[in-house]
Amino acid sequence: MRIARPRIRAGATTAGATALVAAAMIATPLGSTAAVASAHAVPQTKAVPAVAGHQLVSGVSSPLPTEQCQAKWKIACYSPVQYRQAYDLNPLYKSGITGKGRTIVIVDSFGSPTVQHDLDVYSKQYGMKSTKVQVKKWGHVPAFDPENSDMTGWAGETTLDVEMAHAVAPDAKIVLVETAVAETEGVTGLPEMMSAEKSLIDHGVGDVITQSFGATENTFPGFDKGDFSSIGSLRYAFKDAARRGVTVLASSGDGGATDSTADGKGYYTKRVNSWPSSDPLVTSIGGTQLHLDAKGDRTAPESVYNDNGAGGGGQSHVFGRPAYQNGVKKAVGSRRGTPDISMAAAVDGGAWVYSSYDPTAVGWDVSGGTSEASPLFSGIVALADQAAGHRVGDIHKALYALSPRTSSGVVDVSDGTNNSYQGVTGYTAVKGYDMATGVGTVDAARFVPALARASRRG
Repeated sequence: MRIARPRIRAGATTAGATALVAAAMIATPLGSTAAVASAHAVPQTKAVPAVAGHQLVSGVSSPLPTEQCQAKWKIACYSPVQYRQAYDLNPLYKSGITGKGRTIVIVDSFGSPTVQHDLDVYSKQYGMKSTKVQVKKWGHVPAFDPENSDMTGWAGETTLDVEMAHAVAPDAKIVLVETAVAETEGVTGLPEMMSAEKSLIDHGVGDVITQSFGATENTFPGFDKGDFSSIGSLRYAFKDAARRGVTVLASSGDGGATDSTADGKGYYTKRVNSWPSSDPLVTSIGGTQLHLDAKGDRTAPESVYNDNGAGGGGQSHVFGRPAYQNGVKKAVGSRRGTPDISMAAAVDGGAWVYSSYDPTAVGWDVSGGTSEASPLFSGIVALADQAAGHRVGDIHKALYALSPRTSSGVVDVSDGTNNSYQGVTGYTAVKGYDMATGVGTVDAARFVPALARASRRG
């Protein structure tokens, strides 16, 4: 998720090179950080897009099997083939549910000039059919500069978003909206993103929107005075989406129960939340850690993402508890609680991603963060849209109604791990809903048809 927060990246400059275990702390989109030159790099800070992931391995000439990643870099790394097995997607594909006829909208600042080429390479590597990425520029998007760290950070986020969405819903159309202003903390960049989303919604483009960005609620103007109008004035796109049946998702962040300060140089020392993840009209996507073998079968149940970052979650200080969370009021109290549901995000268990936007680091990266989780779940929604024969729309009511049912495909995460981070005590994954992973994660073969049926009733 694009939030100004620390990023860690272990860079492997070429295939076979020794990984540089770096501690580069950079505020960038959830999922991307600048490479560092040595294992003892001094932490850096820079206020950039609010939610970014973590690139742990960079510029490898070809992806390695999980076992080799663990031996070489001490982390697990996963392919889309493993994800498809882990999330039980293959039975859906065999039945023709592939996202065909549905459109996923991805919104990122600046985008990537090589996104189509990179998706083609990624797809070919794993024996998948590629798809055309329709790029829509919103505003006067500047020419891409590979030496501009803001642009390369967003390009990394863009690449992660597109490839993860495609990995889950291979036949869904992808529309990438590139905005001209980098989203950071507070309102910066968000007006352009919201106006772009509303325009596409009004023109009937997109069934599900995934947002790998966010800003700490506390950094918005007026927050410290109890004036939340700066957030309220940005909600028009989500209200429009609700009216038109478009599902809106957002990454919950990588700061556990805390989040980045306005200058991007640190974290709040108390529990905070981020918007748009905290918005009641947005489905908040948190993070888990997958434990898989080479085939993608689970070697242990999913746990909370908490390694070099932690899945965002907690109470909103802006929004009260929505009606769909009344059944989990013991967990969320009187406030809107996040996340709603979670997908893979841990850096130890990151995703292989191919990119070539940076000529100095062309090749395969391993990335994580909740900016991986949100596009993964956008693919799940696209599959449900196809199964239902229409947009499933705002899925909150269905999601919370389905979660207690063992046959619904909602898989509880309750192993007792937590999302404490940067000294701020977080929340523990327990039986039922919690603010570490929401209602849990999914078994797609059961969840997709269950969500489709629930949307028909709703």
